[in-house]
Amino acid sequence: MTTLSVNINKIATLRNARGENNPDVVKVALDCERFGAQGITVHPRPDERHIRRDDVMRLRPALRTEFNIEGYPSKEFMDLVVRVRPSQVTLVPDAPDAITSSAGWNVKDNMEQLTELVERLHEAGVRSSIFIDPDPEQVIAAAKCGADRVELYTKAYADGYQANREAAVAPYVEAARQARKCGLGLNAGHDLSLENLEFFHERVPHLAEVSIGHALICDAIYLGLEETIKQYLGKLKAKN
Repeated sequence: MTTLSVNINKIATLRNARGENNPDVVKVALDCERFGAQGITVHPRPDERHIRRDDVMRLRPALRTEFNIEGYPSKEFMDLVVRVRPSQVTLVPDAPDAITSSAGWNVKDNMEQLTELVERLHEAGVRSSIFIDPDPEQVIAAAKCGADRVELYTKAYADGYQANREAAVAPYVEAARQARKCGLGLNAGHDLSLENLEFFHERVPHLAEVSIGHALICDAIYLGLEETIKQYLGKLKAKN
């Protein structure tokens, strides 16, 4: 079964626009769980423009499903996640001022750093995931780092879906098969939507988790949060 982890960064962005606590990030996360989401994802950034460090601290004891914290592994980030000990930490190569994730790690060029980071997460009892492009060589390198999972960066798939969805998904199928060979769990995320998720799920084998935020929250404006989560879960019912 492929699980749905809802990224709630955009909820925090909306809250921060007024400087108060509406919407309440913790309440929304708990509602996502209640509506069927099997996980919650946050991506705290150094400027705290959406998720804040205190959000992370408040979410950890409140959540009942998997908690995934993603971000660039600065000292401050690593100190936070080791203290909080979520279910999973996804290491992302974002610059501090990045608007959103724009590429996966070149794991081969950062092998020593990523190996040390994965070891630190394992010492803390946290599952590790490395954010990569759909490249079998990067999958192999992630396995050599000792990672538990890789998360495939799916923007290229989303961008190419309308023009030729078979061609767009092909690199992800290959990367997924390589992950299986290497004994890695497989996650995916970025620009997955109600339009393109079902096909991706049908074609990409061994997919453990998808993390979806922006598109899901945009859909919730029109459909409501409960109905939106229900529809995303419906797209993940197909067998692969």
